[in-house]
Amino acid sequence: MGLTENEEEENKSKNMTKIKRKELGLSCMLNAEIGAVLAVIRRIPDQLYHPSEENSDSAILQSLKSLRSLIFNPQQEWRKIDPSLYLSPFLDVIQSDDIPAAATGIALSSILKILRLEIFDEKTTGAKDVMNAVVIAITACRLEKTDPISEEAVMMKILHILTAVMRHKASVLLTDHAVCTLVNTCFQVVQQSAHRSDLLQRSARYTMQELIQIIYYRLPDIEVNDWENSESDTEDSNLDSGFGIRAAVDIFHFFCSLLNVVEVGEIEALHTQTADGDVQFFALALINSAIELSGDSIGKHPKLLRMVQDDLFHHLIHYGTYSSPLVLSMICSTVLNIYHFLRRSVRLQLEAFFTFVLFRAANLGNSPPLQEVATEAIVNFCRQPTFIIEIYVNYDCDPIFGNTFEEIGRLLCKHAFPAGGPLTSLQVQAFEGLVVIIHNIAENIDKEEDTSPSGPYPVEISEYKPFWEEMSKDDGLETWVNFVRVRKAQKKKILISGNHFNQDDKKGLEYLKISLLIPDTPDPKAFALFFRFTPKLDKTMIGDYLGDPDEFHIEVLKEFTNTFEFTGMVLDSALRTYLETFRLPGESQKIQRIMEAFAERFYDQQSSEVFVSKDSVFILCYSVIMLNTDQHNPQVKKKMTEEEFIRNNRAINGGNDLPREYLSELFHSISSNAITLFGQSGTPVEMNPCRWIQIVNRAKLMKPFVQCNFDRRLGRDMFAAIAGPSVATLAAIFEQAEEEEILHECVELFFSISRIAQYELEDTLDELICLFCKFTTLLNPYASAEETLYAFSNDMKPRLATLAVFTIANTFKSSIGGSWRTIVECLLKLKRLKLLPQSLFEFDIASDSSNEAKHEKSESVAAFSTHNSKFSHIRRSSGLIGRFSHFLSLESVEESLNLGVSEFEQNQKVIQQCHIESIFTTSSSLPNESLLNLGRALIFAAAGKGQKFSTPVEEEETVAFCWDLIIIISSVNLHRFSAFWPHYHDYLLGVAQFPLFSPIPFAEKAIVALMKICVNLLSTFQLDKLPEELIFKSINLMWKLEKEILDTCSEFLLQSVSRILNEYPANLQSSLGWKTVLHFLSVTGRHPETYDQGVESLISMMSDGTQISRTNYAFCIECAFGFVALKNSPVEKNIKIMDLMSDSVKLLVQWYRSGYSDPGSNASVGSNASSSSVEEKLPVSSASFIMNLFVKLGEALRKTCLARREEVRNHAVISLQRSFMLAEELCFTPANCIYCFNNLIFAMVDDIHEKMLEYSRRENAERETRSMEGSLKRAMEVLTEVYSQLLKPISESPHFRPFWMGLLRRMDTCMKADLGEYGISTMQDVIPELLKKIISLMKENEMLVPKEGDDLWEITYVQIQWIAPSLKDELFPDAIL
Repeated sequence: MGLTENEEEENKSKNMTKIKRKELGLSCMLNAEIGAVLAVIRRIPDQLYHPSEENSDSAILQSLKSLRSLIFNPQQEWRKIDPSLYLSPFLDVIQSDDIPAAATGIALSSILKILRLEIFDEKTTGAKDVMNAVVIAITACRLEKTDPISEEAVMMKILHILTAVMRHKASVLLTDHAVCTLVNTCFQVVQQSAHRSDLLQRSARYTMQELIQIIYYRLPDIEVNDWENSESDTEDSNLDSGFGIRAAVDIFHFFCSLLNVVEVGEIEALHTQTADGDVQFFALALINSAIELSGDSIGKHPKLLRMVQDDLFHHLIHYGTYSSPLVLSMICSTVLNIYHFLRRSVRLQLEAFFTFVLFRAANLGNSPPLQEVATEAIVNFCRQPTFIIEIYVNYDCDPIFGNTFEEIGRLLCKHAFPAGGPLTSLQVQAFEGLVVIIHNIAENIDKEEDTSPSGPYPVEISEYKPFWEEMSKDDGLETWVNFVRVRKAQKKKILISGNHFNQDDKKGLEYLKISLLIPDTPDPKAFALFFRFTPKLDKTMIGDYLGDPDEFHIEVLKEFTNTFEFTGMVLDSALRTYLETFRLPGESQKIQRIMEAFAERFYDQQSSEVFVSKDSVFILCYSVIMLNTDQHNPQVKKKMTEEEFIRNNRAINGGNDLPREYLSELFHSISSNAITLFGQSGTPVEMNPCRWIQIVNRAKLMKPFVQCNFDRRLGRDMFAAIAGPSVATLAAIFEQAEEEEILHECVELFFSISRIAQYELEDTLDELICLFCKFTTLLNPYASAEETLYAFSNDMKPRLATLAVFTIANTFKSSIGGSWRTIVECLLKLKRLKLLPQSLFEFDIASDSSNEAKHEKSESVAAFSTHNSKFSHIRRSSGLIGRFSHFLSLESVEESLNLGVSEFEQNQKVIQQCHIESIFTTSSSLPNESLLNLGRALIFAAAGKGQKFSTPVEEEETVAFCWDLIIIISSVNLHRFSAFWPHYHDYLLGVAQFPLFSPIPFAEKAIVALMKICVNLLSTFQLDKLPEELIFKSINLMWKLEKEILDTCSEFLLQSVSRILNEYPANLQSSLGWKTVLHFLSVTGRHPETYDQGVESLISMMSDGTQISRTNYAFCIECAFGFVALKNSPVEKNIKIMDLMSDSVKLLVQWYRSGYSDPGSNASVGSNASSSSVEEKLPVSSASFIMNLFVKLGEALRKTCLARREEVRNHAVISLQRSFMLAEELCFTPANCIYCFNNLIFAMVDDIHEKMLEYSRRENAERETRSMEGSLKRAMEVLTEVYSQLLKPISESPHFRPFWMGLLRRMDTCMKADLGEYGISTMQDVIPELLKKIISLMKENEMLVPKEGDDLWEITYVQIQWIAPSLKDELFPDAIL
């Protein structure tokens, strides 16, 4: 709803009433102020107030009275009235010479009140004039006629008015001159207050600060004008725009000039120096305020920026070298502010400040307070987020600059390094700086979200690139980072070249070419910049090279001279700058060439028109050198005068004289300060005006300071530059410090270094780990277990070091290399002290390996991240103090004692926090190299390398523990077993070659461990059988070192083998694996306690049949023979085994039918055959391979035929016969038949016959003889049956005739067997029947019939007559010989 007309009228009336009330209040205020001024003027006694001019007095009083008559009847609102109307009378009062101080004070109060009430603003007519008039009036304020107390009160009011003027809205209308006047007035009050009350001093300085804040707070809003880009300082700015950059520049220049008071202070009394130092400190505070408020806007205003670059920095560097600690602290704060806002524009100046101020002030030769201030300043710089990376990129990676970052790192390490005794405040401060730097690098390069690359390390220079050229970040961050790293590599090569150059100049320059720092076609600029900016070069060699008459050398000289900027320098300053970079040669011709090059460069860059040609410069240079020699050579007795010098240089400037004043100044400069013509390298460089001009001139040509953020590669390179001294300092401080906080800081720094070392700085981490392992007290070889335990229990440092080492080993194990050996030594010592947690001994290999095999690396990584969640904060912040303090602080020790916790239990808690078990259970995250180092350390430790054992039991426990850890490592790394185990096997080979190596207990424990690994490996099917072959290769190596260990480990071997055969037979793929497993199974039969389970495993395997393959068949037969050959084994078991052996022929037949071939396995089977001729006689094919296996079976049964027990022997004979019967479908070629008969049947008969004869010759062996005779009878029957079975293929053999003769010969031998005293052999009854059966069969097959050209029948007939004459007529009834 809208307001009614009456309501609107009422609101307007209320507003008008309010305005009138406010206007009335202002009128009353002005009236009161006028009355107060008039009252004070009137009450002054005549003797104190004598107006000098009646008219003047009347004018001041009249103006006040006139104002009073108007204030209650204004023509318009006060805000719209010209302020000069009501301010001018008060301004006249404070400017009058005869007005008493009291009246002046009241008038000042009135002006202050008017300004604070802001009766007018910047839009009020006349505001600009009145604001400037106020400034003029305050500046002209007269205080002659007053007492000191009143004068201080007036000065306080002046300060208040100055502040009020600048705070007023209309202050923007002040002119630059007015603002400068206002600041100058305030500074005059500051100076005058030096001898007055402390309150006035503080108020004056505070007001000055406030004025500066107001003025420079406006700077970011001021636009750049043409005046700033001009070289003139007298051109006025636009008067209508109010104060601006001109005032800011003039005021800043005024502050810089205040820094020069030290020059006066140096020659005055001590109190003057103190006062001047106070002024200097105050000026720095004002400059700081100006920079802080202006920020980077200073960079937008060229003149102000040039003042910072030149005047301000020159003063800061010049006076910072010998100022007091307080002033140096303020100087450092100023430079820090400049770095924040203007670093892009002060690249060379910043380097000069660090080089000539901070590094020198922090030098150990200075006073401790000054060192502390300088060190603190360096630390403050390092605390800035991007300072160290920017310093590294801008200076350390630029061959033209020094290594500022490295110098900072070395300086902090040098100051922090303890020298014995408690740490000093300087050492703690420097250590804090080192901590800041390393933490900063670690936090910025080890970020989880950072996906930037982390290599390559180190950087290689692959092609020539001019090392003096720079690249912008705008070309691409990745390209720029690579460029920066290459430049750093170039810089390193340049320094190496410099060292070579100082030894041999030709080798040094050749190294430049080899390092691709100069092109194939030499570039004179490259040589020139090498000579100009490479530190510590031999100056004599440089001078000789530059003075050489060779054309290329002359070009290098020209380029070398062009690196100097002589703009703004007088001749002697330029010559000093030039000649301090090398030693002037002694030959006049070389000097001439060098001076000509200098003269040309100086003439081209002279800022005045003093010289008309370069020849004039050249002549004067020679004259100056002669003057320098004359004035400063002690052998010259009569010195040249000024007049003589001037006279000697007449008419050298194109026929005219040089200005007398110029020559006179030159003479006095040379006379008072000699030019060093033959300076040596290595002399300290001082800052002087000449060098400063060089810096300013170079800064104009240099690319700006590069601002950048951290890059992982650059951060890694940064730390690599200071890694050596940093690690040494950290270790030394940890060793000597006693304060708990310092120790915890050392551990945090240890972690940060570890985070950085992940990026291919493994050597650094290894070094640090080895140092910290020393502090655990666990590596002292001369301390007993009791002494070690006592030291560990009663000192926090060993426990802290132990916790740190194993936490690092957990968290950063991927970066650990050779130091695994030291870690393992500590671990073994903890084992002997019985401090290791039980969890380390209860690792479930089966379950963990199963999971590992299923999920491979991802599972282990997940376990790693989960288990170490408490370490996740390491990547974000340094929180280790809180984590460790609960277990390691002194308070916790007292608390534990109060709770009744023993020292041993407390130590165990500390070790539990190490989570040692996870080092091994999460080793799947280790890279191959680290995994190899860890395994090598464990294997060598198990072999006793570096170990001292007090008892055999201790040795055995240690070896077993090492192998247990190897089991854990192998189990969680099965997915890459083929990658690391070949190296582990090589380590085992190396161990076996150790001097005085004893396989017991090493090999004994190794067999157990390796079999556990083997079972674990076989628990999962492997596509590649290489891992299996590798582990069995190591197993065989170990048991062959000491064969008796198989007997000592038989029970364990049986369990392992049984598990493999029962649970994982399908995963056993290699022939070596089957050979080893079945060999171990056969070994278990030797022992009664393992025989039953072993034989059952064998019977189960052979009964099933599915586990027998062409790969393991031969080894199964060997194993079976091993069991059967045992002396006291149960007969029924042996018979069962032989039945299974003969039944296995069915598998051979099955494989033969399916064309199952394995030519590659032939060698392995043949190699285990008793006859080496198998491979020679049987061709390599599917049939020959199967036949080879059959022969292997036959040989095992043939050997069994000689068993002592008759039941076993006879069953072996029957089994052999059965094998031949079952093998009928095999490919029995004539050659195969002959071979099998010769090596199996005939061999069996021969062996039994020989054994029978052997028994017959023994006494009391009739039973054995008759038993063996019975076996021979069965053997001959088997011969007959098999011959009958294979008659046809045998008869087709070209070797049938000798074969047949061999058969008949054996018949004859058995027929005529002589049993000696035991009677006649029953074989005479058996042989004829067998012969009858054979010959009858041959006749039926028409193989033994008279044939023309075939004498087989005749030979047989003759042999039958010899063997069994009684059969002649029966078998050959129609024979007619």
